Formats: sequence, C-alpha cells, structure tokens
Amino acid sequence: MDLRGRGFPSIYRLRVLLMLFHTMARITAEQEVENLSGLSTNPEKDIFVVRENGTTCLMAEFAAKFIVPYDVWASNYVDLITEQADISLTRGAEVKGRCGHNESELQVFWVDRAYALKMLFVKQESHNASKGPEATWRLSKVQFVYDSSEKTHFKDAVSAGKHTANSHHLSALVTPAGKSYECQAQQSISLASSDPQKTVTMLLSAVHIQPFDIISDFVFSEEHKCPVDEREQLEETLPLILGLILGLVIVVTLAIYHIHHKMTANQVQIPRDRSQYKHMG
Repeated sequence: MDLRGRGFPSIYRLRVLLMLFHTMARITAEQEVENLSGLSTNPEKDIFVVRENGTTCLMAEFAAKFIVPYDVWASNYVDLITEQADISLTRGAEVKGRCGHNESELQVFWVDRAYALKMLFVKQESHNASKGPEATWRLSKVQFVYDSSEKTHFKDAVSAGKHTANSHHLSALVTPAGKSYECQAQQSISLASSDPQKTVTMLLSAVHIQPFDIISDFVFSEEHKCPVDEREQLEETLPLILGLILGLVIVVTLAIYHIHHKMTANQVQIPRDRSQYKHMG
C-alpha cells in the first residue's frame, strides 16, 4: 500500500502502517508450532505443541519408529531380495499442525523432508445404551511419506523414490473427550505402501497425546491409560497387595494368639486330681 502523494499527513501514514503491522503480527501469532523434544529426558521421544491464539490446542509426546521393507538386487542381479529399513523420528524435526473443534492434525518432517508423518485426530459423539451419548476422540488416519533414495537408511534400493504409506480404516488411541491418552507400552500400526506389496509398520511408544479440549496451557488433562498399561500395572501391584494382605493376616493371628495366651495364663488352674483340693484354700 503506497500512501505517499495522496494527501495523507505523516501522522496518519504512521498510524496506518502501525495498524498494518499489528494486524500482520496478530495473524502470524494465531498459530504457533513448537518442537520441545529437548525437554524430554528420553532421547528417543519427541514433544510437539500446537498453539492457536496464544493457547495450547494440541500436545503430543511419543517415540516413533518405522519398519520399511524395500527391494534390492540379489548378487546375481536377476532376483530381488527384500531388505528392511528402521527409520526413527529424530529430534529437531520440523512440525506443523492445525486444530479444529472436531478435527486436528499434526505433521512432522525430518531429514530434509525425506520423511514426513501426518496424524489426523477426530472427535465424535457415540451412543452408549447404558450411559447415553458419549464423546470420544481417536487417531483416525496415519500417513507416512518416505524417500527410498535417501542413503542413510536405504542402500541400493530398486526403483528408489518417494512412496506414501497410509493406514486403512484406523481407529486407534480411543479416548474420552476432555482427557489425554497415555501409553508407555509399544503399539504397532500397519500402513499400506504405494510401493507394491509392501507394508510399513509404525511403532509408537511412550505416548502421551491430547489433540482437543486442553484446559491449561502446556498441561495435559487427566490421563486415560491404555489397556496394556493398566494390565501391566495390575500385574505389578497385585503381588504387593497379596503380600500386604498375607502380612496383615499373620500379624492379626499372632496378636490373637498373644492375647489368648495372656488371658489363659492369668486364670486360676483347677487341679484335675481331687486329692489336691486339700492343698487349696
């Protein structure tokens, strides 16, 4: 916008420029994405935050690895053999994201965009016969883009190039609305690759995600633990509980025995032989 030579006094030109500056700054600040992986004590875990209008709207912590099969020539240069690339999501990755009322998305890029991960979350209301309407969110789609010409993980790949692997009818990490999903156990998700007859496996672990309804900035809401973690926690605590109960039973038994022994020791012993009665009195 050229304000020169149109009869605008300098003060008005300055005000207009300031208004434009603040408008641009506000638009830029409407959405922020941050990679906070450096705050994690786990070197394999990444932490991503999406903020809109100065408030956190999506938080995700997880470690991710992708097992990607690819073809190479056999030693006879006639047959093909399948090798396997293990690709981990590395720290310092570029992140993008968006938040919505019923749909949120996280995108992560690393190794000069040779690899890209997109995770789509949806929130919906379902009907429970006993509890009535219930709102839940879930991971509904995963897309992984990889470049088999990238030499770090792929060596001598046949038909090297970019491939896309997508989930199929995915419904994972199902969580009640208003809660975060937490799972330390490793989970696998199968992705169908555009590389013919190849299936990519995504391995997630140390997961803590909340794509909707975050109340406090940079703070997860109450955790909804995955069934595997709950079962493992029960298996860990059950022996302790049984040990405590057994110890309590032993203590109570010993206490009852001690009280009974003390009471019987204080009672007068009546001799069974009547000839001893003359010695009493």
